[in-house]
Amino acid sequence: ARVICGLSGGVDSAVAAALVHKAVGDQLVCVFVDHGLLRQGEREQVEKDFVAATGVRLVTIDAEAQFLEALAGVSDPETKRKIIGREFIRTFEKAAADLVAEAAEEGGEVKFLVQGTLYPDIVESGGGSGTAVIKSHHNVGGLPDDLEFDLVEPLRTLFKDEVRAIGRQLGLPEEIVGRHPFPGPGLGIRIIGEVTKER
Repeated sequence: ARVICGLSGGVDSAVAAALVHKAVGDQLVCVFVDHGLLRQGEREQVEKDFVAATGVRLVTIDAEAQFLEALAGVSDPETKRKIIGREFIRTFEKAAADLVAEAAEEGGEVKFLVQGTLYPDIVESGGGSGTAVIKSHHNVGGLPDDLEFDLVEPLRTLFKDEVRAIGRQLGLPEEIVGRHPFPGPGLGIRIIGEVTKER
């Protein structure tokens, strides 16, 4: 069956995607949502460096206007995280629906969803025993209950240094594997107060 992967541009999702691509090849399609809150040149790096290194098929969704509109007037960091997570899921669901329709036309089926969830994501989101919510992660507990895909999280029990080591073994370029961690909500969290295009 076909597989879709949410590719953020960070180390975790890149390594998860590369690992799954090695296993299933062209059955994998990666979806990259450009929410307009990325580091400078991040979209280009994903579209060029990652694709060049892996040969994976990449679908890019330009959703900057949608995210900025949803974040207008909001300054609380946790509220911003929730909004960004919600909009990300909505955008990704639409892209996934398009890929499901495309697969059906070709007599195939999309059965799996890959995420680059790491163990610290789970702990910070209050998962595991004796933990509290430090900050919510949209890839932990943020998926809809009626998700029609089987979830695949190959890095779920690993830490960042272990993931980087796997990425190097898979031959990913150092520009991807050695990247400084950057939150999924991106600059929406780094910006204090309301998020605007200028800020």
